[in-house]
Amino acid sequence: MAKHIGIVACSAEGAALCYTTICTEAQREMGEFGHPEITMHTPPFAQYMKLIYAGDWEAVGRLMLASARIVAQAGADFAVSPDNTIHQGLDLVRDRSAIPWLHIAECVGEEAKGRGFTHLGVLGTKYLMTGPVYPRALKAAGIAWEIPEERDRARIDDIIFKELVNGVFTEQSRLYFNEVVGKLKKRGCDAAVLGCTEIPLIVKPEDCPLPTLDSTRLLARAAIRRAIG
Repeated sequence: MAKHIGIVACSAEGAALCYTTICTEAQREMGEFGHPEITMHTPPFAQYMKLIYAGDWEAVGRLMLASARIVAQAGADFAVSPDNTIHQGLDLVRDRSAIPWLHIAECVGEEAKGRGFTHLGVLGTKYLMTGPVYPRALKAAGIAWEIPEERDRARIDDIIFKELVNGVFTEQSRLYFNEVVGKLKKRGCDAAVLGCTEIPLIVKPEDCPLPTLDSTRLLARAAIRRAIG
């Protein structure tokens, strides 16, 4: 039997994309309509944002562990979180978890290494782009990284929190992401990490200036592999 996946959710759009990806793509291995058992839990998004605004990453991690306990009680064998930013909290408390985790940035690093990328541009919230989550994971994979300049980081953060997490996807914002990726390409990057779980919903790989690493779907696919062995 496939292992039971626990999704520790944060924002709605990213969690929905992760869940849908698992359910649809698992059918390739498990047959029509087949997918592993899944339990998802999330506290109100506002609880996470209050702690993030305060810079209390330890408390963010404890909130993730509380969700992990709930999905574990429902039978989940391991946990994933389709939210890059809150992994800064998970990194502080992961060893206290009731069940093991797949780490989103580690999944991205493994994929990048497997595809031969050596210099990544990282897009995400301002907390993610300037935080330790991707530097730690990419350093372990032997991969260099860049982040956008400060003005671009601020606008990307605004787009994420004012538009994407609320299901608003505009052509203007899509083209802006492409513009930022183009700047990263000029700085030597050979791929772009879509390191906010909603960014894959707006960036189109076919017209992006660099190959993309879709953190949400990469995590979902890693969860499928873990679940079915």
